[in-house]
Amino acid sequence: MTAPTTPVAGMPTLPATAGPRPRPRPRVIGLDVAMGITGIAGEGWTDHVKAKGTSQHSRFEQQLAGIGDHIRHADFVVIEGAAYGHNNSGADALAAMRWMVRHDLWKRRIPYAVITPGQRMIYAVGTAAPKDETTGARLRGDALKGALRTAVAKTYGIHTEGTARYDEADAYILMAMGVHWLGWPLAVVGDDRRRALDSVRWPDRATVVTQ
Repeated sequence: MTAPTTPVAGMPTLPATAGPRPRPRPRVIGLDVAMGITGIAGEGWTDHVKAKGTSQHSRFEQQLAGIGDHIRHADFVVIEGAAYGHNNSGADALAAMRWMVRHDLWKRRIPYAVITPGQRMIYAVGTAAPKDETTGARLRGDALKGALRTAVAKTYGIHTEGTARYDEADAYILMAMGVHWLGWPLAVVGDDRRRALDSVRWPDRATVVTQ
């Protein structure tokens, strides 16, 4: 430890915090919004909200309340958007759920960005359509989800477990993309993965860092 210097009489005293102060890192939250299980992540942690209501409205209410508990102190939120072309019977309700989350963020004056599943996968593994290394077949279903979960474990040391493991891993990648875009990448990411950031419609960066 360096010993403090004794000031000389008549010598001007410099302020203790001379020089520019480092920017505080904004608190970024990733949300993989769903009607059943929503994955949630921040730097170094993951969580989820599981709706158990018997009606659509009760599940909406449970999801919004649980998500609200996690975003109330956020500076920036990154949300997964729709996978266009993958229609299903619950698409209408899921779209409504995502828009209600966005509206809640708007009311709280929290800036957000929407990431497509393809952009998220590119950032995680370098391609939107990863293939099985042995067969060369395109990964689908749980195998595709597992590839992203494995990437989260290898890249960030975050091992998601349980029934929400895929949802939480998805949320972690979304959060990592937001932090990287702000200038604090959580890991070294190659150009094949970093290119995903270039196709996202981000908000004004100054608005986020001054929250």
